[in-house]
Amino acid sequence: MKVVFMGTPDFALEALKAVIRDGYEVAAVVTGEDKPRGRGHELTFTPVKEEALKHSIEVLQPEDLKGDEIFDKLKSLNADVFIVAAYGRLLPKRILDIPPYGCINIHASLLPAYRGPAPIQWAIIDGIEKTGITTMLMNEGLDTGDILKKYEVVIDKKETAGRLFERLACLGAEAIIDTLNDLRSGSLKPVKQEESGSSYAKMIKKQNGIIDFSQPAAYIERLIRGLNPWPSAYTWLDKKTLKIWSADICDSEFNSLNGFNELQHGSLICIGERLYTVCSDGFLEILSLQLEGKKRMDTASFLRGYTIKKMLFESP
Repeated sequence: MKVVFMGTPDFALEALKAVIRDGYEVAAVVTGEDKPRGRGHELTFTPVKEEALKHSIEVLQPEDLKGDEIFDKLKSLNADVFIVAAYGRLLPKRILDIPPYGCINIHASLLPAYRGPAPIQWAIIDGIEKTGITTMLMNEGLDTGDILKKYEVVIDKKETAGRLFERLACLGAEAIIDTLNDLRSGSLKPVKQEESGSSYAKMIKKQNGIIDFSQPAAYIERLIRGLNPWPSAYTWLDKKTLKIWSADICDSEFNSLNGFNELQHGSLICIGERLYTVCSDGFLEILSLQLEGKKRMDTASFLRGYTIKKMLFESP
């Protein structure tokens, strides 16, 4: 079976490796454009492009998918199926119609929940217990096509978006091979998505990381994990940006002993080498953090080398 693989970031990389490893013929890879990175602004290949070049697979990097040139090229490849994993662009109908077996998307949620570009982050921020991978036949909508298979995982209580991203990338690789094998055997039975239970995982932007300490401690703790590693959850201390990388919710006994309800949201309390902040319903202990211009460190190390001038996190 001949495939065209369409993907860009690390999430798509494990799936591409699995397709190659399992012996499927990859006629071409379609990926995002090279981007300048670092201080020297040197052009950097996407992870998917780097892998394709290792195996001498043709790489296509169209500026958009609407032109005749990319359409004619994809059609000329005579692929049986297109595989799409975090490619980053919607496919026009005439491209969706090219492969006889359709275009199969690897999506990082249990559809119809969390359609859209950031399902991993919002699953953690929203505090759901389970997520997973869905393989689906693509249509012109955003993650609205018929479901092929679902693969479920439990979200660990202290899991970050980065760790869940890695787990789901590996699961996506297993899922696409399983789906392709069933497609080849003729055993796949697409199921139409229900609109009930659907939700949208909007794009994450840097400003999503601003911490509002008038929110409950549990929500803020999930926000910290859900935005780790990017863009991170952050606030301001002594007029400098302070990223908070990990935190714990304090129990009711600690909250009552320290009288959180008498303090302003965002107030800080130092007890020895431990640091706490006030939220709407209690305290949050800050475990690791990173002040602007400094490296990431645990709170004890931070407090040994930094004197906090004002015991209150600041507003932007």
